[in-house]
Amino acid sequence: MNIIHLTPGTGDFHCGSCLRDHALVQALVKQGHVVTQVPLYLPFVLDGAGDDDAPPVFLGGVNLFLQEKVGIFRKTPRWLDQFLDSESLLLKAASKAGMTSASQLGMMSISSFEGAEGRQAKEWLRLIDWIGEQAPKPDVISLSNGLLCGIAKTLKSQLGLPVVCTLQGEDTFVDTFPEPLRAEAWAAFRREAKNVDRFLAVSEYHGNLMRERLHLAPEKVVVVPNGIDLTPYRPAADVPLVPRLGYLARFHPAKGLHTLIDAFIELKRRATIPGLVLDVAGAQTASDLKYVSEQRLKLERANVIDDVTMRPNVSLEEKAQYLQGLSVLSVPAAYGESFGLYVIEALASGVPVVQPDHAAFPEVLARCGGGKLYSPPEDAGALADALEPLLVNPGEAQALGSAGHKGVHCEYSVVQMASRFAEALAGE
Repeated sequence: MNIIHLTPGTGDFHCGSCLRDHALVQALVKQGHVVTQVPLYLPFVLDGAGDDDAPPVFLGGVNLFLQEKVGIFRKTPRWLDQFLDSESLLLKAASKAGMTSASQLGMMSISSFEGAEGRQAKEWLRLIDWIGEQAPKPDVISLSNGLLCGIAKTLKSQLGLPVVCTLQGEDTFVDTFPEPLRAEAWAAFRREAKNVDRFLAVSEYHGNLMRERLHLAPEKVVVVPNGIDLTPYRPAADVPLVPRLGYLARFHPAKGLHTLIDAFIELKRRATIPGLVLDVAGAQTASDLKYVSEQRLKLERANVIDDVTMRPNVSLEEKAQYLQGLSVLSVPAAYGESFGLYVIEALASGVPVVQPDHAAFPEVLARCGGGKLYSPPEDAGALADALEPLLVNPGEAQALGSAGHKGVHCEYSVVQMASRFAEALAGE
């Protein structure tokens, strides 16, 4: 099968969705498929060497922003567009991404849903022309997320290509827009979703949610669970010398870092776990710095800052080593997480997890074990209660992590994800 896979880049931090897409593409290629991964908006941030033959960035973020705001940029010559799409300029823009307001993101997303008929038409048409020039002709176009489905109508009418689209967390992004932009975005999303041949949801939870919100027929959505390359992840030979509580996600309120810090402070107050430390790792952008500073101040006021380590923007190798040193991991995301790759990364490393009893977490842990659930999601005391027994008893934690390690290998490898993905495309 010849597949073109369109994936937004981030430019300056490791994004779980981007890493998932890259792993998927590599696994599909190993299974004999021809797959071209095309970056949109910003360059990819990936571990390892880049591909010299990779396509350029399409729909460059600087171009799109200017075309949204100033009409003349919708008619600029290609030489100027190429300058605005230069990697150095896009990377500089990525470092300022936090300056974009929810209102601006909402307006740009609505324009994106309009595809070749909206303010971003010049950029979408350039991408469609490039796809049309590819030889041999692709069998299918794969969209990384539902926010890209505005391109489906033109791809089908001009090139006659089927379009499939992964669903992974779009609802939480659109719901951040202020009204009336939020309602307009959902209306546009529902309209353009009709042009997609099949949606591939990363979990049953997210598939059911998006069926309802996009008014989709049940047969139009199939579940293709996420998976990871298990090679870098191995359980540690021994339990950590000191109880080490971990977190692996973006340093952002939606992921619940503040809830975990509150739970850690409560556990230190109880003094039932001698030597307990908190080790936080994950993506950090410029827009996260204020939030991180607030959390550091909270830790200082509680006199536990010396027991906390923060590791922003770790590489894949650093992440694998970091996970091996943990006793338990928790990312108490308060929003409707569509999957949570960090859960299966921890379990692949033999580290048990404690997660909120909502969204996709119960589903993932039911399939592979290795974790405990607590409720309500933002209750730091309830989280502390769930964490305490595992941190007090390393043997119990190790046994739970070992069960999760076996479960992940059975359910969530990248090979399984790629096979299920290809089967879903073949069934289209």
